[in-house]
Amino acid sequence: MAAKRDRKYELTGSFKLYDYPKIGGFMYKKITALLVGACATLSIMGTAHAEDWRGWNIHVEGYPNTVAMDKFSELLEEKTGGEIKLKMFHGGTLGSQPDAIEQVRLGGLQIGNFNLGPIGPIAAEANVVSLPFIFKDVPHMFRVLEGEAGKMISDGMAAKGLIPLAWYDAGARSFYNAGKPVNTPEDVTGMKVRVMNNDLYSGMISELGGNPSPMAFAEVYQALKTGVVDGAENNWPSYESTGHFEVAGYYSLSQHLIIPECVCVNADAFNALSDDMKTAVMEAAQESSALQRELWAEREGASREKVVAAGVTVNEIADKGPFQDAMKPVYENYLAANPALKPLVELIQATE
Repeated sequence: MAAKRDRKYELTGSFKLYDYPKIGGFMYKKITALLVGACATLSIMGTAHAEDWRGWNIHVEGYPNTVAMDKFSELLEEKTGGEIKLKMFHGGTLGSQPDAIEQVRLGGLQIGNFNLGPIGPIAAEANVVSLPFIFKDVPHMFRVLEGEAGKMISDGMAAKGLIPLAWYDAGARSFYNAGKPVNTPEDVTGMKVRVMNNDLYSGMISELGGNPSPMAFAEVYQALKTGVVDGAENNWPSYESTGHFEVAGYYSLSQHLIIPECVCVNADAFNALSDDMKTAVMEAAQESSALQRELWAEREGASREKVVAAGVTVNEIADKGPFQDAMKPVYENYLAANPALKPLVELIQATE
């Protein structure tokens, strides 16, 4: 019995309380207070053990998205009281973007920072943002994503195993090439243009009279340098950070695609959380998004200044109307194949 009297109580997963010879008075109150506090904490967190999450990001160290995703990891641990710890893997070290999207969908990874372009073939609603000129500008894109249309897109992605927690800025994509400025659709005629692997992007180039060349992003610099492709299209930071401006010195501000990036979570992992934990995860992602957008604006300006200083020829396109008119078959074909998405397209276009 003496040994038994010396045993201490302990909290375990089932909250077992070892016996005390005297459980009244002060000791009872102390134990009760500890139990109430522990139960309250675990009720908030929704789990009695820490979860180790892994996250994917294609961008390099110092890039706005990389900094923001590291901040998300930090905020996630802070806001969940250490119950969720996220280890980020940057620079695409865990595989290509399409592979990482599948890993998050299937639960091999819990978090990913993805462009919606490669998600489009998986979730039809997400593909809407890849329609050329669907957004008036970047602020319009965010107004759409934060409204009813954004909810429809999110629901479509969630049905495929990806839940968007926050939207990141990826700027506007414009044409660049090694030979001449692009001012009219005719300037694209006959040009071999690298695009992301999405039928909408290929259709866009084809309708402009060009030859679309889908290829991995990592291959573009060499393809431009050797003439395998004549041009490509991307935003300012990507054009600058990859060195593409060194081999394609004409940048034409078509701004034909404004495609957001998301912080996405595996649907099963997120849905298994308590409501309080879900709120904490969402708040962490939203705060990281605010940081990313701020850093993006700074980086975008710095990238433009750098390439202009290097001698790149930048041209505004005075009239984008002919480009937009050329996209009518792209829209018609898309809506013929996806008639259920016509209300979503119209809602986006009607959003001020």
